[in-house]
Amino acid sequence: MRTKHAAAAAGPGPAAPSVTRTAAKPGRIGSEPLPVGPGALSVTRTAAPDTRSAATNGPVVLLLALLALPAGAAPAAAHHAFSAEFDADRPLRLVGTVSKTEWINPHSWIHVDVEGEDGEVVTWAIECGAPNALMRRGLNKNSVPVGTELVIDGFGAKNGSNTANARDVTFPDGSRFFVGSSGTGAPYERRR
Repeated sequence: MRTKHAAAAAGPGPAAPSVTRTAAKPGRIGSEPLPVGPGALSVTRTAAPDTRSAATNGPVVLLLALLALPAGAAPAAAHHAFSAEFDADRPLRLVGTVSKTEWINPHSWIHVDVEGEDGEVVTWAIECGAPNALMRRGLNKNSVPVGTELVIDGFGAKNGSNTANARDVTFPDGSRFFVGSSGTGAPYERRR
């Protein structure tokens, strides 16, 4: 085998890449032949040795880990279990008109205006699954336009607010979609 190496830069700092020309044996990866012959070229980069000691790196690593700790804890607190906010013993059915949709993580939201028995219109915030889960079920941002009348089956909030967790949404044409969040411990998940 014949090998030629390019001259590497001398002195401190990162090492220059070395270029190696080799006459290699023919080979294959899958069904593709590998390049062979006097023109085959490979480039490798070698790193300069790290002259810092473990004593210098230790405090820096510890500081970075401590700074990252609060940032990692915040999203976990935002995502909740069904039972933390909604009441499995408070099933409800709402018929209302969509006033707004939010396709955000970790839950999508549909806001509907529902007319009460007294004729007063109240806006409800309906929690649904993550946008990605809804897309896998056949919905997208444009599937629920403002002004669409929906029938929503779900569960009311424990605190009695106008917030609910949706299980199913039925459209005016009769099509019905499961829009609940998975992995939250909601009653419809425990039956499966």
